[in-house]
Amino acid sequence: MINPVHRVPAAIVAASFLFFGCGSGPAERLGPGAGGSPARHGVATPAPAPTGSRAVAPRRLPGLGPRTSAAVPSRTRQAVVVTGEGRNSPLSTVVLYERTEAGWQAGPSRSAHNALKGWTDHHHAGDLRSPIGVFTLTDAGGLLPDPGTRLPYDRSGAFTSPGTGFEGESLAGSFDYVVAINYNRSPGTTPLDWTRPMGAARGGGIWLHVDHGGPTHGCVGLREDDLKELMRALDPALHPVVVMGDAASLAR
Repeated sequence: MINPVHRVPAAIVAASFLFFGCGSGPAERLGPGAGGSPARHGVATPAPAPTGSRAVAPRRLPGLGPRTSAAVPSRTRQAVVVTGEGRNSPLSTVVLYERTEAGWQAGPSRSAHNALKGWTDHHHAGDLRSPIGVFTLTDAGGLLPDPGTRLPYDRSGAFTSPGTGFEGESLAGSFDYVVAINYNRSPGTTPLDWTRPMGAARGGGIWLHVDHGGPTHGCVGLREDDLKELMRALDPALHPVVVMGDAASLAR
């Protein structure tokens, strides 16, 4: 059952964005590393197994080492893997994987931005780094109408992104669509919920949101069409997670 939605006044939210970035940030941090049904939107359809052979599911999601793989819950059937180019890089790629009878099947690779200074194992508010880890995805929202996601969707005027980014780009429209990453937040609430289980100093408001063309404060930004496609593909029944971090960290 979804927890009651806790509303936050738009003015407070906007001010908080200015201080803490993409929102601000384990509610449900599942691990220190990165974590048959038919294929869904954006997920490659598995090739049929050769006659007389037995399909073997990959032991791990590609690019993930033993520690990271162990953090992905056994019941998870969808994983959004965000792989940073480097520990201190704001550039990353995003791939949606879905576990089918044939194993983990990959969707297309999407370009994305993460935080200005890259990644960290111990995120704090204002450090300008995205948290490394495996986090559940349970809630979505945005300034614009629901694009067709199966996640609970909170449409609100409070999803306002004022000002400019680190490269002078406008932030307008960045929060037209968002998916809350369950880092230091209460799952089952609107992405605007400002509850911080680990305390405000550990940051929060870490989202998948519309890319504004530059680095973020801690979130992951994807092009609008890519994000909407991803939102339509995510299925709560498949217990989706995001696995995020720089490539070297995820390989641990």
